[in-house]
Amino acid sequence: MEDIERAFREAHGPAVATLVRVFGDISLAEDAVQEAFAAAVERWPRDGMPDNPAGWIVRTARNAAVDVVRRDARGRELVAQAAREHDEAVTVADVTLAEEDDVSLRDDQLRLIFTCCHPALCVEHQVALTLRLVAGLNPGEVARAFLVSEATMAKRLVRARYKIKAAHIPYRVPGDGELPARLRPVLSVLYLVYNTGSDDREGRTALRTEAIRLARTLATLMPDEPEVLGLLALMLLNEARLPARGPEVTLLRDQDRSRWNRPLIREGHDLAVAALRHPRPGPFALQAAIQGAHCAAATFQDTDWPAILRLYDRLVSVMPTPVVRLNRAIVVAEVDGPAAALSLVEAIMPELAGYYLLHATRASLLERLGRIEEAQDAYRRAGELAPSAAETRFLVAKQTAMNKFAAD
Repeated sequence: MEDIERAFREAHGPAVATLVRVFGDISLAEDAVQEAFAAAVERWPRDGMPDNPAGWIVRTARNAAVDVVRRDARGRELVAQAAREHDEAVTVADVTLAEEDDVSLRDDQLRLIFTCCHPALCVEHQVALTLRLVAGLNPGEVARAFLVSEATMAKRLVRARYKIKAAHIPYRVPGDGELPARLRPVLSVLYLVYNTGSDDREGRTALRTEAIRLARTLATLMPDEPEVLGLLALMLLNEARLPARGPEVTLLRDQDRSRWNRPLIREGHDLAVAALRHPRPGPFALQAAIQGAHCAAATFQDTDWPAILRLYDRLVSVMPTPVVRLNRAIVVAEVDGPAAALSLVEAIMPELAGYYLLHATRASLLERLGRIEEAQDAYRRAGELAPSAAETRFLVAKQTAMNKFAAD
């Protein structure tokens, strides 16, 4: 059953994408793909796994959709509507006999990804649709990942589908002139999915695997887009260091680097270098380069902090968010000392007053400057804002250590 579920998840996005192109209806496409999965569950244990499981599911889903079209007048209208919208003479016979080539499947997947991440949809709908339609997660899995009920997620998916239909969101890849602006939401959604999976709460960790798989798919579909390569590199380099982090918070300086995944680091490094060759690298390419510089250091003391600071200067120029500026300040502390970094952190405090990492960073800098009472207060505030139990424990321990230091 595990092999069947894996094959279904891999085939879900291409199958739905192809059927949406032909029929112009997301619900019909989803229902047909689900029917194909049910058929696989029934037949494969008896007849054996086909040589091309994904192709089998795509063909079976397509045939199931054709059966609906033949039985249903509404289905026949969908075919006619798809033909009008795409200037193609689509018929039931075409759908039955056509075999999608690799180029068609790639184009269909791109269309589906850009449809799911259209800027007319709110971010929560973009994420839900991407996980459901492209990654193939069922509504229950998506719901658990975002800590909402399955009923709530089902309603969210219905609203997203309705928005696509009501707003006449086009099922297409943006033209060259639109692509830079339209690609950013796609990449941001995938990175949001990955970061959500960094949470150890039940149902979330598998999201990292799905996000990386989707990023690999996008890199295959768009191999010349540096920001796509940068996003995949960033995910892989982050993933490579996870074995050294453990269930509790382990700072970068304290990680056992022998536990880092070196094959992932090599792959991520090569992708980051390719992305950085662009004349004007974007935010994901620069973030990947920063992570690559961290991963290249054999020890924390060997880190090339001046090089990382130069990369952060470039990142701030294209992505001047308060969080990026906070991360840059952390690097400044290693290059110019904690006093220089503290002034930068305190300058952005009004913008990040509710962000626990700002207070944790400030506490660490105050500790390094010997301002213990202020460090105690900052660690306490960071602990109050921490989003997980592990981070709270870490910050409370730091505050306790400051209390003992002050007592001595």
